[in-house]
Amino acid sequence: MCNLYSITTNQAAISALFRVVNRYVGNLAPMAGVFPDYTAPIVRNGKEGRELATARWGMPSSQQALLEATKKRAAKLEAKGKSVDFNELLRMEPDSGTTNIRNVKSKHWTRWLGPANRCVVPFNSFSEFNKSEGGDIWFAIDETRPLACFAGIWTNWTSVRKVKEGETTNDIYAFLTTEPNAEVGAIHPKAMPVVLTTPDEVETWMTTPTEEALKLQRPLPDGALRIVARGVKEDPAGSAM
Repeated sequence: MCNLYSITTNQAAISALFRVVNRYVGNLAPMAGVFPDYTAPIVRNGKEGRELATARWGMPSSQQALLEATKKRAAKLEAKGKSVDFNELLRMEPDSGTTNIRNVKSKHWTRWLGPANRCVVPFNSFSEFNKSEGGDIWFAIDETRPLACFAGIWTNWTSVRKVKEGETTNDIYAFLTTEPNAEVGAIHPKAMPVVLTTPDEVETWMTTPTEEALKLQRPLPDGALRIVARGVKEDPAGSAM
């Protein structure tokens, strides 16, 4: 599961590569480490063309997951002798979101798989965690960390992300995962992000019918990635910018 990546390329270069028409971001500072629930740039389809926007990382968790979490919280409150309004408790259940999406056949995800809710998530490097290999292991296309992107989805959603914030409405996103290639599999054998590396792949993901777009849910070829850092929570190349 990829829960950490970097995006340090400036917004002008992002806009040029992904054919952005409108930008809805302010000063986009380099991010050497993007963590779950952080706000980061995405490129999505808009009424006038592609938009560069920012969104919080983590799509809504399933109703079943929130229901189970609420049941546990209600049981703890009841054990302390407190009365519980279960429906209100469920509405206010904190959900920082689901960062990685594998099962695209799930009804929970199919509603967001059309072009209107697809996006690409720009990145320069990403990390998979393996304690025995030194902690966070950072991958990139090569040592220069060229700009690439994940195949993602986004939506606008009202929920409680953090208890201290209460109920808020946010643009949110996540990206697809798939089987790992050789480089990632040696560190994290369960999955890797779906990475798009060519303009044609970006165009396919952003515009084609769902069945065609989901053909891109596949690992990169073996040899397509390099390990560029180990054991740090931010990519050192990004931290130096």
